[in-house]
This record gives sequence, structure tokens and C-alpha cells, in this order.
Amino acid sequence: MINNQKIVVVLPAYNASKTLEQTYNEIPFDIVDDVVLVDDNSLDNTSEVANRLEIKHIIKHDKNKGYGGNQKTCYNKALELNADIVIMLHPDYQYTPKLIHSMSYIIANGLYDVVIASRILGKGALKGGMPLYKYIANRFLTLTQNILMNQKLSEYHTGYRAFSKKVLQTVKYNNNSDDFVFDNEFLAQVFDKNFEIAEITCPTKYFEEASSINLSRSIKYGLGVLKVSFLYFINKIGLYKGKMFQ
Repeated sequence: MINNQKIVVVLPAYNASKTLEQTYNEIPFDIVDDVVLVDDNSLDNTSEVANRLEIKHIIKHDKNKGYGGNQKTCYNKALELNADIVIMLHPDYQYTPKLIHSMSYIIANGLYDVVIASRILGKGALKGGMPLYKYIANRFLTLTQNILMNQKLSEYHTGYRAFSKKVLQTVKYNNNSDDFVFDNEFLAQVFDKNFEIAEITCPTKYFEEASSINLSRSIKYGLGVLKVSFLYFINKIGLYKGKMFQ
């Protein structure tokens, strides 16, 4: 705990057996109270590794629900455990758990309700192995999103995020897509509810075992991101009120 606030780390897992142990062993249990792993019907032995590590809360989907569907289960379980601060960390070791301290303290001290770890702040993205086409797409999408959503984030596409309980209880994230665009829908909802987001620099690591979507899925994701940003824009000017912004 920090300031008597319970901290829960959620791990949305899919085929993470090779990297889960390394990720888990770097979680700072001096402040983290619980860990939730949701196995989205992996094709490998992710759940078996989680059991060997004695992760207390393991949920395995009977069928693959997608990245967004996985996160919904993660957050619902974290709220069930009465978490005050929830850290969403990918168990593929692309993001370092060593930032959990910093992200948690920002929320625990009442500075921000949302913290994201940005791969773009600084110059580490390309040095860390981010493919050039993904870097260019990231920069284009982020610029477009900042314009349409009237924000100044360095990126919207990181998978390393921290939320206060208030955010998870306010945002209707269960209304969102079960696919990768879930992350951007969530941030649009965060801004719609007038929460502010803090960013911290995060080292970038791309390697064979780290999860990544292929080009066709990336294109689908990019188009989905643009749609979310446009819907946010027309929602703000009063021309749209879909279930995302309830």
C-alpha cells in the first residue's frame, strides 16, 4: 500500500509463458498488494507458469475474448478486490515493472488519476527496437488525436497504464470494444469525464517474445483509432452521444 491505498497489478496475458516469470519477478511487492492474471485462452502454458509462480488471482477465459475483453476482466476483478490503484502491465516484458513505484505514487499522492508510461517521451523508441513503420504511424495517429481531442499527449498507444479506483468506477469501459482499440476508447472516455493524464518516460524493448500485432491488424487498429477520435470530437460539439460516452 501507499497512503493506505491498495495497489493491484493486472496482467492481461496471451501466450506469455516465456516472459511471465521475468515480468512477475520485477513487480515491487513492497507496495503491490495483489496481482491478477487473466489468461485469454492462451495456446501455451501461461496459466501453468502463473500457478507455479503462485499468483493468487488467475482467471482463464474459456475462449479468446480479445485484448479489450481481457482488460475488462482484469479491471472488473481489481474492483472486486477493492483496489484503490490499478496498474495494467503487459506480461510480455516489453514494459519494465520498475516504473510501478513512480506511477503509483503519482496517483496515491492525489496528483493525477491516470498515469501512462510513454515510449515516445525522450528518444528511446527507435533505439529500443520499435519498427520504423510503427513509430511513424504512432506519431501520425498521436498528432491527429491531439488535434481532434484537444490534448497534448506524447502517445496514446502504450500498453502500460495506471488508474485510480475513481476512474474505473466512472468510465463505462465495459461498453468498449474487445479488440485493440479498447485502449483508445478508454482514453477518450477518460478525457470525456475530465480526468487529466500524467505521462512518464518508459524504456522501449522489442524482442522476439514480446507481443506485437501484424501489419493488417495494425491498419485495422489505426482506422479504429481515427474513428474513436472523430467520435470524441463530434461528441464534444454535441452531435453524437453513443454508449462510449455515457
